[in-house]
Amino acid sequence: MSLLFKNLRIHQIFGANTDVGKTVLTSALVRASAVAGHSVYYLKPRTVPTDDAFVNAVASHIRSCATKPDMFSHMYVETAGGVHSPTLSGTTQLDAYRPLFLPTVLIGDSRLGGISSTIASYEAMMLRGYIVDAVLLFRDEYYRNWEYLSPYFAERGVPVVSVDPPPERQSDPKADASLTEHYYQDIVPDNGEGAIFDVIKHLDSCHTRRLEELDSMPRRTLDSIWWPFVQHGHVKREADVNIIDSAWGDFFSVYNGKRSPSPSDNSILEPQFDGSASWWTQAIGHAHPSLALAAARAAGRYGHVMFPEASHLPALKLAERLIQDGPGRGWASRAFFSDDGSTGMEVAIKMALRAFATREAGQLGGARRKDLGILGLKGSYHGDTIGAMDACEEGVYTCEWHDAKGYWFDPPTVSIRKGKTVVALPPAIAAETEDGQSDIETVSLSWTYNIDERLKSPLASVYRNYIERTLQKLKDGNGPTIAALILEPLVMGAGGMIFVDPLFQRVLIDVVRGPSAATRSSSEWSGLPIIFDEVFIGLYRLGLQTSSTLLGTTPDISVNAKILTGGLVPLAVTLASDSIYRAFLSDDKVDALLHGHSYTAYPVGCEVAHETLDILDKLTTSESWRVAREKWKVPEPEKVSETSVWSFWDPEFVHVVSRMDHVAEVMAFGTVLSIKIKDESAGYQSHSARALLESIKTAVQSEALSPAPGGSPFGIHYRTLGNVAYFMLSLNTPPSVVRAVEERVWAVLEKRH
Repeated sequence: MSLLFKNLRIHQIFGANTDVGKTVLTSALVRASAVAGHSVYYLKPRTVPTDDAFVNAVASHIRSCATKPDMFSHMYVETAGGVHSPTLSGTTQLDAYRPLFLPTVLIGDSRLGGISSTIASYEAMMLRGYIVDAVLLFRDEYYRNWEYLSPYFAERGVPVVSVDPPPERQSDPKADASLTEHYYQDIVPDNGEGAIFDVIKHLDSCHTRRLEELDSMPRRTLDSIWWPFVQHGHVKREADVNIIDSAWGDFFSVYNGKRSPSPSDNSILEPQFDGSASWWTQAIGHAHPSLALAAARAAGRYGHVMFPEASHLPALKLAERLIQDGPGRGWASRAFFSDDGSTGMEVAIKMALRAFATREAGQLGGARRKDLGILGLKGSYHGDTIGAMDACEEGVYTCEWHDAKGYWFDPPTVSIRKGKTVVALPPAIAAETEDGQSDIETVSLSWTYNIDERLKSPLASVYRNYIERTLQKLKDGNGPTIAALILEPLVMGAGGMIFVDPLFQRVLIDVVRGPSAATRSSSEWSGLPIIFDEVFIGLYRLGLQTSSTLLGTTPDISVNAKILTGGLVPLAVTLASDSIYRAFLSDDKVDALLHGHSYTAYPVGCEVAHETLDILDKLTTSESWRVAREKWKVPEPEKVSETSVWSFWDPEFVHVVSRMDHVAEVMAFGTVLSIKIKDESAGYQSHSARALLESIKTAVQSEALSPAPGGSPFGIHYRTLGNVAYFMLSLNTPPSVVRAVEERVWAVLEKRH
C-alpha cells in the first residue's frame, strides 16, 4: 500500500484467466526494460498460509530492491492464475495483493470467451480500487478480441496493446529455445522500437504523472479546499496537508514527499493508522470488498429512485431489520431515512416537538408552539445544521444564527484517574451530597455501569432530588416550555469525549417520564418525548448495539448514522415509536412530516448498511472480541448481556497511562480511548494535546516489521478536542495493531513523563 519510489517504477501483472500468456508477456516487458537501459527486477511470489505473511514478504523484497538502483529502474511482480484464483489461505489474488496497492497491467484473454473474462477481471479490479495502466493480450487473428477491447478500454483511458502469440511449443528443447528466442527478438527488438516499448514508455509516464500529481496536491489543496473544523490560519505549509493516496484496513497510505528530504530509495508513501476511524465512521476497515460490491449491486440495479409513496428492497429490509432486530427492537415502529447524523437529528427534533405540541395542544397557543425548548446536557453536540445547533447551548460550534432553546444540565462524568474509577460531580450536585465531595471513587468500572445496582445508591437519590428541583424552577420561571429530552447516551463525543455518568442519564429519563413511566407501553411516550442521539456511539462503537440495554430503558426516538454503512457512504436513520408516528397522522397533508432529501433512502446506502450489519453480527461472536472481553473480566459472549463494559484497548495500558503525572484522566470504552492532558487552559481552544502528541504522526524507523500492511513503519493520525486526545479503532482492528498503537502512544507520553 505504501510502496512508491521515485527511482523504481513497479507494476503488478494480473491475468484475466489462467494460461493467457501472463508469464510470456511479463518476460517481454522485462526484456524491453533491459533493452531500454534500465535495471530490471522480476518477482513471482509463492503464496504462504497467511495473507499477512505473504504481503509482508512481497513488500520486504520490493523495499530491498528499491535500495539497490542508482538509476531509474523497473520492477514487475507477476501474480498467479486469474484475478480470482485463490491463494493458500483461500483469499483471491485480487484481495491478497490489495494491501500492496501496486499499479497494474492486466493481461487480457485472446481466446473464445476472452472478451468477457477480460472485462470481468477489469471490473473486479475497479471494485477494489486498483489502478490499471494498460491491457496486453495476444493477437489472435481468428477471434480478434483486441478489436473489441481496444475501443472499450479507450473509453476508460486504458490503452490496449496486442502482440503476436508465441510459436507452438516444440518437443526438442533446443529447437523450442531457439524459436522462443526468435519470438522475443521479434516483439522486443534490439533497436528499441515496437508495441512493447510503447507500453514501457506509457508505464513510465504513468509513474511520473502519479509522482507529479502527489507532489502538486498539497499546494492545490491549500489553494482550493475549505476544510471543516480547521483553522486555515494554522495550516500554511504544504507539509501540513495530509495527502491520502489510498486506504485499506485501518490505515491510510499518505504522501511524505513534502517533509524533510529523504533518500531516493525510501518510499514517498507511508502507512498511517487512521486513529479517529475517519471521524468515527469506520467499522470494518477501509476499502472492504463486500461493501464495495454491495454498493455496486444496488447502483447497478437501482441507481437512485424516488422514495415518497414508494419502496425498494434495500430500504424496506433495512428498516425492518433496524426495527425488529436492531437498536429499535422492542419499542420502535417506524424508520425515517436521511443523509447524515445532523439531518437525522433535525428529523428527530421535529418529531419530538410535534408529538409534544399535539398532545399539549390545549395548553399551547400559536406563539408558544414556536418557543418550545429542549432539555439536554452541557457539552452536547448534535450536528451543524441550524435546528440541531439550537438544541445545544451556546458554544464553539454555534453560529451567528444560533438561538439556544432549552436548558442544559451540567452532568457528572466517569473517568479513570491514577488507576481508579472516579465519578466527578459538578459543584451544584456535589453540594447536595452528605460530604460535599466532588470526586467519588467507585468500586470498579463495571460496577459504575451497573445501573440496576446503582439505582439503589444514595447518589441516585441525590441526582433525582437535584433534577426534580431544577425542573420545577424551570417550570415556575419564564423560560421556554420544555418539549423534549435529547441525550447523547454514555459519551458526548464532539463536546470533548465526555463520559457521562450513566446513572445520571437514567435518573434524568425516569424523572422526565414521571410516575407513569413504570407502567407505560414501550410504544407510548410519557412526560416528554426522549431522543437518543446514537450517531456516534450506536451499533457497537462502544461494544454495545445500543445504549438502551445498558441504561435499562428505551427512547421514543433514536438516530443512527456513521457505523451504519461501515464508513463507506453517508446514511442516517431516525427510529420512532408508534406514538410519535401517530402525531403526524391526519387527513391534512400539512400535518405530515414535511421533511426530506433528494437522496432519501437511496438504495446504495441502504444496501451497504444491510451488508455492514451482516458483518457486524459475525464480529460480535469473533475470537478477538472474546479475548478483549476476557481481559476486562467480561463473561463469554454467549453468556454476556449488553450491560457489560469492556474495551478493545488493554486495561493494563489504560491504567498505566492514567497514572502519568501530566495525564488528568483516561477512559476506554469499546473502540474509544480518550486521554485528557492536564492543562490550566483546558477546553476546545487548548492546543496541549496536539502539541504533546504531534510526533506520533510520523513513522518511527525500525528494523522489525510493523503490523501495518506490508510491514512498513507507520505514523498515527489522530484528532484532538482541546486538551483531549482520542483514538478510535474499527470493530475488527487486529490485536497486533492495537498493541502497536498503544506502544506508540505510551512512548510519546513517557517522554514527557
